[in-house]
Amino acid sequence: MNSPAAFADLVVRLGKAATAGDGAAFAACFAEDGVYHDYIYGPHAGRAAIADMLEHLFHRDATEYDWHFFDPVTDGRTGYARSLSRFVSSVPEFSGREIVIDGISRFVLRDGLIAEYHESVNGGVAMAQLGVAPERMAKVLARWAKSFRERAEVAEYAAAVRARYARSAAQR
Repeated sequence: MNSPAAFADLVVRLGKAATAGDGAAFAACFAEDGVYHDYIYGPHAGRAAIADMLEHLFHRDATEYDWHFFDPVTDGRTGYARSLSRFVSSVPEFSGREIVIDGISRFVLRDGLIAEYHESVNGGVAMAQLGVAPERMAKVLARWAKSFRERAEVAEYAAAVRARYARSAAQR
């Protein structure tokens, strides 16, 4: 079980390692079989893949990267923290554009480490800062929406709510 203080230390280490581009230190915050679910780059499982994602995707596509967590809370099994991240795009099409993103991170914890990392980020805000064309944004957001709706927990939740409303309507 992670204490609130231990969890706060963990997210500080995670943010500092991300900022520094230190894949080994970043991945060391995760369990050996940990999974990082990134809203842009997708899931990365295991420390080697997580380190590679940070060094060869995040820091390939961004310079002056910074990631800072605020208000971490945990019950010892699950943790949440608000974050701000800032970078300058190095993607040729958007090179030199500064992006600031806010998000909420959910951490599934095991033995003092991150077993699963999930994030909720408004990617549309990031794409608008990059200057992504509206038609392209629409395609990306539609793909993200489809992927979101296909997740088992989301599909099960939506089905349960539909069933509850159908029962309620039938009882009227």
